[in-house]
Amino acid sequence: MKIEELLRSRRTINEFKPEKPPQELISKAIELACWAPNHRLTEPWRFYLLGSETAQAVAELNAEMVTEKKGKAAGQKKLDKWTEIPGWLVVTMVKPEDSLQQQEDYAACSCAIQNFSLYLWEQGVGVKWTTGEVTRTPDLYDLIWVDPSTEIVVGLLWYGYPKEVPISQRKSLDEILVRLP
Repeated sequence: MKIEELLRSRRTINEFKPEKPPQELISKAIELACWAPNHRLTEPWRFYLLGSETAQAVAELNAEMVTEKKGKAAGQKKLDKWTEIPGWLVVTMVKPEDSLQQQEDYAACSCAIQNFSLYLWEQGVGVKWTTGEVTRTPDLYDLIWVDPSTEIVVGLLWYGYPKEVPISQRKSLDEILVRLP
């Protein structure tokens, strides 16, 4: 795919086929993610590839949280959906000393996630980046063995072969571009 086609066609994937993409492909995507721009070459990203046991524990944690807020049926529905996700990755960033560097590092991690997603999309693999409440609970940090005083969870990345690709539109250039004299 040419870069323009890749950028225009990539979508957030919500439904995945059950087969898991090859580990070599995911490792390559992580390696390429690290070529994202990052202020002062901090390389703040960390990637945690979840095995089935940890992914199940995260799905159960989220289902418990949903059950508390919305009831047992909603929690079970969420658990069923999350246990169907073939690939799981947690992206964190090293916690910087100051808030300006934190903003720079978060932007760098976002660029790394985009690199990861675009490479996989070119290979026919879809990604969903989610930042729900489960990503902010101390229990998640415990499950992935991360010290919240040294790293911040940027999000969960789910990946796999798409069941369907959503259609999306974007605003026109005239709606988003302000031309200054």
